[in-house]
Amino acid sequence: MEAQAQVPAPQADHGGPSIMERFKRMSPPSFKAESDPLLAESWMREIKKIFRAINCTEDDKVTLATYMLQERVDVWWSSLLRTRFEDGAMEIAWDEFVRLFRAKFVQEHIQDKMEQEFLSLTQGSMTMLEYEAKFFELSKYAPHIVADERRKAKKFMMGLRPSLRTRLVALDHRTLEQALSAACR
Repeated sequence: MEAQAQVPAPQADHGGPSIMERFKRMSPPSFKAESDPLLAESWMREIKKIFRAINCTEDDKVTLATYMLQERVDVWWSSLLRTRFEDGAMEIAWDEFVRLFRAKFVQEHIQDKMEQEFLSLTQGSMTMLEYEAKFFELSKYAPHIVADERRKAKKFMMGLRPSLRTRLVALDHRTLEQALSAACR
C-alpha cells in the first residue's frame, strides 16, 4: 500500500500501544470502492465510530483511514497524494480527506438527494432519538444550512412535531444542545 508508506505512522504514547495498534484492535473495515455510495458512507461512519472509541486525534485520522483503503481506492489515494499533495509533503486535514472521499465515492446526485431529504426532514412518527440521529446523519449533506449552532438549532426545531415545535420556538434556543435538552423534557 503505497499511500501509507508516504505518511509516518502515528507514534505510541507513554509506552502504551500506538494509535495504529489500538485502531487495528477495533477491526476497522477496509474500503475497496464498491459501486454503492451508501457503502462508502457506511464505511466512513464505521471509521468515525472507531476514531471516537480510541480517542483519535485529528492529526492521526487521515493516516489511519487511508490505511484501510484497498485496491482501486488505494490507487486513487496514492495518485492524489502524488499529484495534488506533492507526495504527502503537505498535511492533509481530516475534513479535506472526507470532502475528497465523498466527491469521489458518493456521486453528486446521491449527495443532492440526501440534501433534499435533510431539507424536508420532519420528526413525524420517529422518536426523539431517531429524529436526532437522522438529523445528524443527513446534516452533513447540507453544511450551508447548519453552518452555525443557531441555524442548526432552528432547522432541528422546525422539523419537530407541531406541538413540540410551538413550545420550543417561543423559547429561542441558540444551540442544538439547548433545543434537544428542551425537547426531551
